[in-house]
Amino acid sequence: MNKIVLVIEYNGRRYAGFQFQSDLPTVQGEIEKAILKVSAEKLRVLSASRTDAGVHAKGQVVSFRTQSVLNPRNWARALNFYLPEDVAVKAVYKVPDDFNVRKEAISREYRYHVLNRPSPSPLKGAFAYHVPSPVNMVQLQEASRELVGEKDFSSFTCPHEGSKVRTVYKVDVDKKEELISFNVVANSFLPHQVRNTVGALLKVGLGKMGVDEFRGVIKAQRPSLAGPTAPPHGLCLMKVNYSKPLKESGESYEGY
Repeated sequence: MNKIVLVIEYNGRRYAGFQFQSDLPTVQGEIEKAILKVSAEKLRVLSASRTDAGVHAKGQVVSFRTQSVLNPRNWARALNFYLPEDVAVKAVYKVPDDFNVRKEAISREYRYHVLNRPSPSPLKGAFAYHVPSPVNMVQLQEASRELVGEKDFSSFTCPHEGSKVRTVYKVDVDKKEELISFNVVANSFLPHQVRNTVGALLKVGLGKMGVDEFRGVIKAQRPSLAGPTAPPHGLCLMKVNYSKPLKESGESYEGY
C-alpha cells in the first residue's frame, strides 16, 4: 500500500461542504469518485481541515492509501481528468504510511474577502461578501489584535463538545482599493469560527460595536455570542502548514 497526499483547490459554491454526505454533493465525494475511476478502489480520504458549505479552498490537503503504483504526476493528471471543473488537484506527494494530514498540521491559514463599495460586483461578488457602508479600518484592526494568542473561543462557535481553546498566531486585516482581506492563522479552528470572527469585526468597523465590547465578547466565552456569521462565499482555506515541506517526504509532483 502507498500513502498519497493531495493538495486540492476548489470552488465550494455548489457543495454542501468538504465532508462526505450520502445525499448531497460534497468535495470529498467528488474526490473519492475520481479515485474510484482511476484505480478501481472505493476508499475514504482524510482532510486536514473541514470546510463548510459554500466555502472555497486554495490549499486543502487530503490523504488516502492505495494499492496503485501510479506516480504522483500521473495521479494528478488522471484525477484532474475525472474531477469536475470546480475541483482540481494541484500537487501530489508520496508520504510515509504513518503521516497524518490532520494531526501533523501545525497551522491552517484562512482568508476572508469583503467587497467594500456602494455597488455590488457581478465578478468579485462570487468570492467576496458585499458590504456597501464605509468601514473604519483603524477600529477594525485594533479589535483584530485582541484575537491573537491562546484563548477560549467559545463565543465564536456554536455549542458542541470538546475544548474551545485554540491558538491564533496571526490576524492581518488590510484594504486594497475596494477589497478588505481578513487573514487568520491558527493551530486549528472551531466550526464557523472565522466567519463569526469576521461578522463581529465588521460590527466594530461599521460602528455597531466598540473595541471594548468586542474584547468582552471574547472574555464572555458564551457560545454563539459573536457574529453575525459572515456568508460562506467570502471564505477560502489558503494553506495547511507542516513542520517540513511535503515534497521532502518522497516522490512528488507540484503543478503550481
